[in-house]
Amino acid sequence: MANSPTGESVISRVVRLLSAFDRDLPSMTLSGLARRADLPLTTTRRLLEDLVLHGLIERLPDGDLRPGMRMWELAARASRALNLQELALPFMEDVQATVHQHTTLAVLNQGAVLYVERLSSPDSKLNAAHIAQRMPIHAASSGLVLLAYSPPAFQDKVLSAPLAKVTPETITDPLLIRKHLAEIRQRGYVALPGIGVTEWTGIAVPVFGANNEIAAALNAIVPRDEADIPYTVPALLTAAHGISRALKSTGSFSRR
Repeated sequence: MANSPTGESVISRVVRLLSAFDRDLPSMTLSGLARRADLPLTTTRRLLEDLVLHGLIERLPDGDLRPGMRMWELAARASRALNLQELALPFMEDVQATVHQHTTLAVLNQGAVLYVERLSSPDSKLNAAHIAQRMPIHAASSGLVLLAYSPPAFQDKVLSAPLAKVTPETITDPLLIRKHLAEIRQRGYVALPGIGVTEWTGIAVPVFGANNEIAAALNAIVPRDEADIPYTVPALLTAAHGISRALKSTGSFSRR
């Protein structure tokens, strides 16, 4: 039900408030939150009363606001991503022992790549592919793998939309992307340097779930001048096969 001059529902405004927080700005003042969510201060204050009451937003001792643990708790109770994380972690640890940089697990969500797990080297300088971070599908090796095994109608939808350059090497030509998608299906992996972060190469392979549908992409992210594809791909494929078997045995991550 909408009760605002713009006709926007209460739920839509709550989502705008919760979405205003991110890794770069995990907490903020009431007025800062109102500005970032583009809502009137009085509306923000009124909605926050209930959000704080139910623990979805917490008020810090200095008065700043941040997402509450209650929001994480509710999301985790029946999260497909959490089940995927739990099944995948032992296999990801094997890959991480091989690459010594970053190992990520990503899914498609609302037209973007969403990273649901990441293992990293403590001294790595990569500031990307964090858990809960999103990337454009065409600007990530994980995204291209996920797209390669998606239905043709979804591929057409993605490639018919404007494709922005995230780096100078991001591929935005739909015909060239389709060529890469065909190569991914033939080879079973992709390794393209610099398409999401200039200095890094993502080497990604598919993970399949119930009904042999694409469920996730397993990805090693390494400095582009240290990418050893013949060494890394077998480790990724072995781990991806293990995760796929686990998903299929539990019937997890079917799109049905």
